[in-house]
Amino acid sequence: MFENLTDRLNNVFQQLSRRGKLSERDVDAAMREVRLALLEADVNYSVVKDFVGRVRERSVGYEVSKALNPAQQVIKIVNEELIKTLGEPGRLNLSGPRPRTIMLVGLQGSGKTTMAGKLAQHLRTQGERVMMVAADPYRPAAVQQLEILGERLNVPVYSEADVAPPVLAVRAQQKAQNGGFSVLILDTAGRSQMDDALMDEIRSIDERIDPTEILLIVDAMIGQEAVNIAEGFRDAVPLTGLVLTKMDGDARGGAAISIRSVTGVPIKFLGTGESLDAIEVYDPSRVSSRILGMGDILGLIEKAETAFDEETARVQAERMLSGEFTLQDFADQLGQVRRMGPIGALLEMMPGGLGQMAREIPPQEAEKQLVKTEAIINSMTMAERKNPKILNASRRRRIASGSGTNVQDVNSLMKQYREAHRIFKTIRKSGGRGLPRLFG
Repeated sequence: MFENLTDRLNNVFQQLSRRGKLSERDVDAAMREVRLALLEADVNYSVVKDFVGRVRERSVGYEVSKALNPAQQVIKIVNEELIKTLGEPGRLNLSGPRPRTIMLVGLQGSGKTTMAGKLAQHLRTQGERVMMVAADPYRPAAVQQLEILGERLNVPVYSEADVAPPVLAVRAQQKAQNGGFSVLILDTAGRSQMDDALMDEIRSIDERIDPTEILLIVDAMIGQEAVNIAEGFRDAVPLTGLVLTKMDGDARGGAAISIRSVTGVPIKFLGTGESLDAIEVYDPSRVSSRILGMGDILGLIEKAETAFDEETARVQAERMLSGEFTLQDFADQLGQVRRMGPIGALLEMMPGGLGQMAREIPPQEAEKQLVKTEAIINSMTMAERKNPKILNASRRRRIASGSGTNVQDVNSLMKQYREAHRIFKTIRKSGGRGLPRLFG
């Protein structure tokens, strides 16, 4: 989402790093570029003005003039002020009597129903008993969509035909209480635009069930309009938090930077993809790191912990270092990596060179290469995967034909495998002393 902004800011920082000392003129020139970059990213004008003013004031002050590396000090200041602008993270309130009711509001197309499923999945992993409520009788197939999500998650969905949403919400809350559910997620109706009917309905639901949380689901791809929508809903009902969806989309990303400062409502979650586990607890420091091209190692670790089986990973690591690493092990690891999400998105979470590589290589190309590698390995017999030395020319032609690739692709994969095998062998022999030489 922040690709263009990241590139623009990195260009500014590179220009600063070429100067041993920074004059006030250098700082002013850099701040002009930062201002333009933020405005182009659709960040609210008043937010940009305030942000750039704070950064400039600190950058021409004592902390930069006395720094050993002034350019790095400016980057540090930008990062700290960006985190401040993004706002303190809001945490979901799960206190009080059960069921704790989470009411989702927003316009049509914001991803409200899908987010209900994601939240249900997220809360179940924390040990909560969750029920969802289909309270949108207007959008075609809205109830069916939530019921399908409920089946996939094994989470019950409450719905009733021809019942007004405020009445339905009261009945659902009572049913959840009687059934011993700890959390009730209410998927309310949306509209194509804010109107009196929509606001009256959500006010009525709020008054009748007194929800613990009222979360506004906002499509981050609509830019500054997201801020206007948030202000409109905030004036109608007491919002307790914001959820920004489609943060993985091709958008400028300004809403994520502006919305907390303008509305004063805390951001609680980010939707980062279409799968039901593509939800992140909002952390401004991690968002800032991504914007500034520093990656998101914490996010990457969390994805890995979810996708990788600890015991399997330990056994595979032992096999690698013992020299028994086979193409079957390689295939198993590829499957685990794919469970972490699109490869392009994973590379973007890496700092430095790998993050830059993700911006230079189209995500579709990286995914295509991964699919091709899996196809080649899947076209091998188990004996060939366990002992690649038996892959003669005839076998390689058969594998290429079966995987829809060519012999060159098979040879390229085998070259990569041999190189990996050589690296593990070197590490084993050196007791790890070869790591700096191999990867430094």
